[in-house]
Amino acid sequence: MFGQRPMTTGTRQEEEMVSKSRRQLAVTSDPLEKLRLQCLSRGSTGILGLGRVFRRMDDDGSRSLSLEEFIKGLADSGLDLSDGDAATVFSTVDKDSSGSINIDEFLLALRPPMSALRRRLIKEAFTKLDRTGDGFVSVDDLKGVYSVKHNPKYQSGELTEEQVLNRFLQNFEKDGLIDGKVTEEEFTNYYAGVSSSIDSDPYFDLMMRQAYKI
Repeated sequence: MFGQRPMTTGTRQEEEMVSKSRRQLAVTSDPLEKLRLQCLSRGSTGILGLGRVFRRMDDDGSRSLSLEEFIKGLADSGLDLSDGDAATVFSTVDKDSSGSINIDEFLLALRPPMSALRRRLIKEAFTKLDRTGDGFVSVDDLKGVYSVKHNPKYQSGELTEEQVLNRFLQNFEKDGLIDGKVTEEEFTNYYAGVSSSIDSDPYFDLMMRQAYKI
């Protein structure tokens, strides 16, 4: 976790995840799985980026989207899903046929399935980082929790501690929305992508514990 990115499975393993997602995308017919694989084919930040697009569209703070807004959000994200497939995904999430879907519920359905162990580890890591308990992780939260001493650019004097910490947060800042804060949802969306590239629960456990000292 001491590089410029949050702790992931490494570039090679992420490339394997992207390649695997693209192969599966070529043969799947399920609309929700198509959308999930398209996001994963963009790497660990794919779902996080889509979530940010939908949050930007939520002008009234209702945390809900109509079908028209949902289709527009997919198009704005550059995701290739027909209107028919988008409507199928929408109706799958809109279980009460209200004509709108909750953004949180949609992202939960979109995330690759994770074991209870992995969900708990992600929550524990975020809780440890969110020292102020305000629901956001900022640079001030990271100081004293996220060690930069092994970062080569910090060691060489090229970057200060604050610059390294800001680069960590920038990995979560997608689609032009830069606010220097990471929500628990964004953190979870990121690591759901990471999780999809790791078959072994023990390996995911080890990775998260080493990264965040939990």
